[in-house]
Amino acid sequence: MARVALLCRDMLFGSKLQSALGAGGHEVLPPDTPDAEVLVVDLTDPDLEGIERGGASALPTLGFYSHVDQDTRRRAEEAGFDRVVPRSRMAREAAALVEAVAAR
Repeated sequence: MARVALLCRDMLFGSKLQSALGAGGHEVLPPDTPDAEVLVVDLTDPDLEGIERGGASALPTLGFYSHVDQDTRRRAEEAGFDRVVPRSRMAREAAALVEAVAAR
């Protein structure tokens, strides 16, 4: 399983993701951890430079966004994210999505 750097300031959703990823066997780490294997970014947080962060990352990247914000999805894909999914899918399939991105 993967060591996951999670960049999500939404405490409620972030806690849900931590639980789901932990249950899936992944270890969740702060976003600045040097030995992470996957970077997961909440693209909906206006205070984060998530799209730019993901594009510049040497790690495999997984971003999630509000399903109504197709512009964010498009910008994340153009920035080079390995995978970009709606927030609802991230909530349902977090562990499997991280595993798929880590395997690339």
